[in-house]
Amino acid sequence: MANRDNYLVIMAGGIGSRFWPMSTTERPKQFVDVLGCGSSLIRLTFDRFCGIVPTENVWVVTSDKYAEMVHEELPEIPEGNILKEPCRRNTAPCIAYVSWRIKAINPRANIVVTPSDHIVMDVPEFQRVVKSALSFVDESDAIVTLGMKPTRPETGYGYIQVDLSVHSPRNKEIFLVDQFREKPELEVAKEYIAQNNFFWNSGIFVWNVSTIVNAFRIYATKISDIFEGLLPYYGKEKEQMLINERFPMCPNISVDYAILENAEEIYCFPASFGWSDLGTWGSLRENVEKDRDGNALIGNDIRTYDTKNCIVHTTEEKRVVVEGLDGYIIAEKDDVLLICRLQNEQLIKQYSEE
Repeated sequence: MANRDNYLVIMAGGIGSRFWPMSTTERPKQFVDVLGCGSSLIRLTFDRFCGIVPTENVWVVTSDKYAEMVHEELPEIPEGNILKEPCRRNTAPCIAYVSWRIKAINPRANIVVTPSDHIVMDVPEFQRVVKSALSFVDESDAIVTLGMKPTRPETGYGYIQVDLSVHSPRNKEIFLVDQFREKPELEVAKEYIAQNNFFWNSGIFVWNVSTIVNAFRIYATKISDIFEGLLPYYGKEKEQMLINERFPMCPNISVDYAILENAEEIYCFPASFGWSDLGTWGSLRENVEKDRDGNALIGNDIRTYDTKNCIVHTTEEKRVVVEGLDGYIIAEKDDVLLICRLQNEQLIKQYSEE
């Protein structure tokens, strides 16, 4: 039975068009079956919290443009739990809004915040880690971020430097954070990997609602003043109108910069459960099963000959035959076919706009 004080916040406002033509700004990747498993990424995110958070305690923050898609993908959650941002203002205003909203309902709430478009391959281990972190913040004023044990010198992720000599007396798997590091150059990433106290910043956070609200009051007063002033209107008819009016006044800033790099008692829970933020076609290829030639094949009838190190994503009802390619993306959706070198996938955004 899920703890009634446990809450889940799914951030689903990203435009996620890097997987074009499979995803677009009209239907971002969080609403797409990226893995070819029959479920969208946001659906998979919701499902892996089963048994940890009651369905009625699941909240999604998205844009007005995507709210109906959220309801289609997650029909179980109350429509009132889908909060609509009138504009994009990064993660700090997003988290502040939903935190004040939840605190108005349950001031004892323990919250896990997660992006909607990441993947987790080892769900039982993920659930164990999340349950342990929720129990930890229920008994403390700590802010916990989940740090992923790195498997390669990745330049696309931020890193968390952890003091492994100082674990919490209440949980020996949770350690004090020394500092957060920006996405590094390759040589710096290699230096991080050579040490054992650097972890990928997953962007998954766990805290008590009072802890995060108080942190905003101390370190991000411009943001806290806006949402504190809306306390009489949460859950009322005027809420959306006032959010539309005042949300754009928030600074455009991440929760990392606004809170985590300033607050005390920041902890990291180093973990390994097959995590990826799926930011690129290359990362998708890295995280799915591959054939003996290194090809990731997502589709119903894909045949390869003298082909290696490719990702083929063709889930329509048709046969796809690939011959003689090495290191390519082949993707098809809605009558658009993409064939692009993996090393050139940064050009895909340009192609999608032409």
